[in-house]
Amino acid sequence: MRVTVNGAVRRIDAHPLKRLLDVLREDCGLTGTKEGCGEGECGACTVLVDGAPVNSCLVPFAHAGGARITTIEGLGGRHPLQRAFVEHNGAQCGICTPGMIMAAVALGKTPTLDDIRVGLAGNLCRCTGYAAIYRAVLDSRRVRKRNDRKDRKDRRSQRQA
Repeated sequence: MRVTVNGAVRRIDAHPLKRLLDVLREDCGLTGTKEGCGEGECGACTVLVDGAPVNSCLVPFAHAGGARITTIEGLGGRHPLQRAFVEHNGAQCGICTPGMIMAAVALGKTPTLDDIRVGLAGNLCRCTGYAAIYRAVLDSRRVRKRNDRKDRKDRRSQRQA
C-alpha cells in the first residue's frame, strides 16, 4: 500500500488489519510514536493523518491507504512546540510527549487556552499535571507568529529581487 509518511511516499507491505502504530514503529522504524494503553484512551500514539490527530493504535493500516501521515519525527526536532515543551518542562517521562505535541500541532498556530484544553483532552499525562503543557503550547504561539512574520518578509524580499 502507498502512503506518504513525513513527506516521503512509501510503499509498505503490511497486513491491512495491522495497527497503524505497529506499521509506523516496526515497518517504518519510526519509534517516536509511543504505545500507552493500546485502546485509544491515552493519546500517546497520536499522529496526524491528513492533518487530523488520530490514535494510531485504533487505525487499521488499510484505512491509511493514500493518506499523508505525520509523526513526531516529521517535525524534525525543530518545531516551536518541541522547543517550548522542553523550555516549560512540558515533558517529563516522555511517553505522552510525542502524542501531546502532535495533537497540539493539529490545533493550528494560534489556539486559545480553551482550544488547547479541548484539543488535548484525549491525551493523558501522569507526570506533569497539565499547566506546563498548556504554557508550552501557549508560548509556542509567540514563536510561530514571529516565524510567520519572518517568512512573509523573506517572501516579499524574494519577489522584489
